[in-house]
Amino acid sequence: MPDLAIVNYPDPVLRAKGAPVREFGAPLRQLADDMLAAMRAARGMGLAAPQVGLSLQFFVVDVTREPEPIELDGKPIAEAASVMPLAMANAEVDILPGEPDLLEEGCLSFPGIRGEVPRVERCVVRFRDLDGAPRTLVCSGLLARCVQHEHDHCQGVLFVDRMTAAHRLRAEPKIKRLVRDARR
Repeated sequence: MPDLAIVNYPDPVLRAKGAPVREFGAPLRQLADDMLAAMRAARGMGLAAPQVGLSLQFFVVDVTREPEPIELDGKPIAEAASVMPLAMANAEVDILPGEPDLLEEGCLSFPGIRGEVPRVERCVVRFRDLDGAPRTLVCSGLLARCVQHEHDHCQGVLFVDRMTAAHRLRAEPKIKRLVRDARR
């Protein structure tokens, strides 16, 4: 699947909950590589399978500038960047207690659209790696936000659904333009 194309809103695959990943190993590794290439070409930091037209519970993240410490499988890691990129299949995300922080987010499926999204920036993610092994990640900061954003994609939830009301209102004309362009 080289040269994966990123689908734009309002493609229906973006609103569908993805199916669980059932095949691990070489095919999933190839998909992860292709998704990372597409994500990097678009200058993103995360990409979910629905964004390339695949209704799967799978996403990749590469937050190489994340200096935050993380915990992977119970082991502390000083900087999240040292384990990047990450590929996560069948992820389950638990938000840890805390106050939501507002931060501007964008999305590769919504080109040119940005808006503030409130998220608690600490979470625990249980997922399967490319070989199907169970993993647990405890993260915060930008990585936690990115994981939540991509996990939302796998559930059919989009960042515009979580935007503050004021930012959603500001983004509405651009969202309508995406819908119009898709009809052409």
